[in-house]
Amino acid sequence: MAITNERGTSAAVSLFHSLADPRRLQIVRRLQLGEARVSDLVTELGLAQSTVSEHVSCLRECNLIVGRTQGRQVFYSLARPELLDLLEAAEALLEATGFQVDLCGRYGSTSSNQSAAGMPAGIDAGAGAAQ
Repeated sequence: MAITNERGTSAAVSLFHSLADPRRLQIVRRLQLGEARVSDLVTELGLAQSTVSEHVSCLRECNLIVGRTQGRQVFYSLARPELLDLLEAAEALLEATGFQVDLCGRYGSTSSNQSAAGMPAGIDAGAGAAQ
């Protein structure tokens, strides 16, 4: 589906919106390294269990991550390898533009629309890009 038609544009906006929350992006970045349970994400990302569960649910609903049940545990992983390609392309674009988008008055880190801080300690924004 091309992004040039209305349906494609709407789907693309929804995709980018699903990744726009810093906590969801943290979860996706962590899952880029391999599968994890909600409890693993809570410990590694330093987020509340309810927050992680809410964002995992959103990412599952968007079909960006999938769960694999083993006994009473659910292990989450990225649903599609194309998501890694998208993240790598975003990183390349950010580097090519000198991270100018961060200075954007509407969406940059200094705007009033910015909700939460970036990656927690131990989760590098570029982790996995070269893997």
